[in-house]
Amino acid sequence: MGRVFDGIDSDVAAWIAEQHMFFVATAPLSADGMVNVSPRGQDSLSILDEHTVAWLDLTGSGAETIAHLAENGRICLMFSSFGPRPRIVRLHGRGRVVLPGEDTFERVQREHPGHVGARAVIVVDVSRVADACGWGVPVMEFVEDRDIMGPWAQKKGPEGLQAYRAEKNAVSLDGLPALADARHPPA
Repeated sequence: MGRVFDGIDSDVAAWIAEQHMFFVATAPLSADGMVNVSPRGQDSLSILDEHTVAWLDLTGSGAETIAHLAENGRICLMFSSFGPRPRIVRLHGRGRVVLPGEDTFERVQREHPGHVGARAVIVVDVSRVADACGWGVPVMEFVEDRDIMGPWAQKKGPEGLQAYRAEKNAVSLDGLPALADARHPPA
């Protein structure tokens, strides 16, 4: 059934590239803190090498992943096939936040053009790659990506996005600091 891989080999990378979405799980250190699981997609993930992945983190209603990574770095990505062949792949590792202007941000943004409102790139140094059967996952058909985030971010514009991040992305639900640029807007 399940296998553990030495890294993201070409077969696993090709399978990941076929998936339209993945899930990101993080948690604060506090036992009273909230575990967070977020869906990601929109063709935003890059496999940088066999032990590193990164994705464009688009502006959203919260910043839990960013806050948890800043506090402790723990992260797990889960990819699941919803097609006829069941499979789940999990990438465990340590994550970090890369902001606009840094080389990795620019690289990932170039690899996924057309996204408006990227607030960061999340980079994961992958320490464990494992798959599982996925037999409990239903078979579903991909129809299309939603075309909501891009127009929303475009309508807000750079200043509107900055104000939104300052209001919604400065701290996590647990009160952990999240986006530094949200708390300290550029002059």
